[in-house]
Amino acid sequence: MKLANSPILVDDKDLNKIKNRILGRKYELSLVFAGDSFMKRLNRVYRGKNLPANVLSFPLSENSGEIFINPSKTGGFNILHLFIHGILHLKGMEHGDIMSKTEKKILHGASNHYRH
Repeated sequence: MKLANSPILVDDKDLNKIKNRILGRKYELSLVFAGDSFMKRLNRVYRGKNLPANVLSFPLSENSGEIFINPSKTGGFNILHLFIHGILHLKGMEHGDIMSKTEKKILHGASNHYRH
């Protein structure tokens, strides 16, 4: 997985494990950290919303995609949660109870990993 413009310390090994578990090892994923103006422009162009998003996911092909995260607009979520949210969208999930439960399950597994 490629990390671009990372303003935070991100353990790419842990992110890769999560990516591999959900999307598979062959899936090529780029993770980009972007600011308000760029995220607002992406959100306006691709979703018709004129405000900066906290996370946007773009499938590029069946086996590749990109996730853009805005660290200044986390909305109370941590970066890991936004990353998981983006991956689930790339997997085809839409907002709702199933997505929320899946996010919590994955986050719980990741937090147990960090405790050991």
